[in-house]
Amino acid sequence: MDFIDQIKQFSKKAANIKDNLQTEEATKMSLIVPFFAMLGYDVFNPEEFVPEYTADVGIKKGEKVDYAIVKDGEPIILIEAKWCGESLDKHGSQLFRYFGTTPAKFAVLTNGIIYKFFTDLDNPNKMDDIPFLEIDILNPKETKIAELKKFHKSNFDLDEIFSTASELKYSNEFKNIFAQELQSPSEEFTKIFLNRTYAGRQTQSVIDKFKPVLKKSLNTYISELMNDKIKAALGTNEEIPQEKKTDVETVENVETVEEQSKSLDIVTTDEELEAYFIIKNLLKDIVPMQDITYRDTVSYINILYKDNGRKWICRLVLKENKKILILPNDDKSKEKIEINGIYDLENYKDKFVEILNRYI
Repeated sequence: MDFIDQIKQFSKKAANIKDNLQTEEATKMSLIVPFFAMLGYDVFNPEEFVPEYTADVGIKKGEKVDYAIVKDGEPIILIEAKWCGESLDKHGSQLFRYFGTTPAKFAVLTNGIIYKFFTDLDNPNKMDDIPFLEIDILNPKETKIAELKKFHKSNFDLDEIFSTASELKYSNEFKNIFAQELQSPSEEFTKIFLNRTYAGRQTQSVIDKFKPVLKKSLNTYISELMNDKIKAALGTNEEIPQEKKTDVETVENVETVEEQSKSLDIVTTDEELEAYFIIKNLLKDIVPMQDITYRDTVSYINILYKDNGRKWICRLVLKENKKILILPNDDKSKEKIEINGIYDLENYKDKFVEILNRYI
């Protein structure tokens, strides 16, 4: 089993057991220690994986960090562990104190679900306030898994990781800023586009009118980009249906902004598109692929047969903390099933086929 499959398997396990873990110690034994074992460390060898590692802080002696990964007798990674139901926002200061008193170049703050990796990019021997890598084990991203793999015992190279940490830190911050601008364009961001496209005077009312236009056009562009990538991956020229295409006239006619902004809360996410194509692929032997379509709403994505709202195959609620599959029953009632992630949809192929056969 390769590393990415191990992570996906661990992700399913974490989703299944997290609600039963009521203490920090239970979190450590069920999630955190197994996580580092998955990274190749011998968690039962106290010369390599040291629990309650002593990190004296100033005049305070006997201060202990939960775990330290040791190499050649020196700590290389410090690990501060919390209960899986606890937010990590207020606990960085404790790890910050420990960091400067040891030779370790990396520190991990975790509650067994979120793993935040820190180093000292801003000031030597002083832990940064912002992690350069953050892993959500319930929603592992392949790009981040590739970075996590560098911390595997068999791959660990301090200099290589440190050299890429700076790029990771700032690229993550750039992505966060861009995500904020996609949801709510700032005045400065809107002006960048107006400076190149709008010849009139940029009054506050003009800027405010163009903010929703910019939001819609950027999100549509990203959807179209995803459309092209998915079509290329599937080797098909089929157009992905979109409920919300941007009309060029929209940008030229700001009078329609208020009317169009009502639909701007609907954004088809990458996860929703991937789920759509999983189901589409599961049913390709039953009907032509172009017959399986979708309509997105604010609350869920609707997978349809021939774009007919009365012939829905399933609905998917894909929130960060909860994912629900909704299936239509023969008697017009609905069956709701909580799933761990979109890859679980493959387990319901027979259900999808049964529902689809009602409409054929």
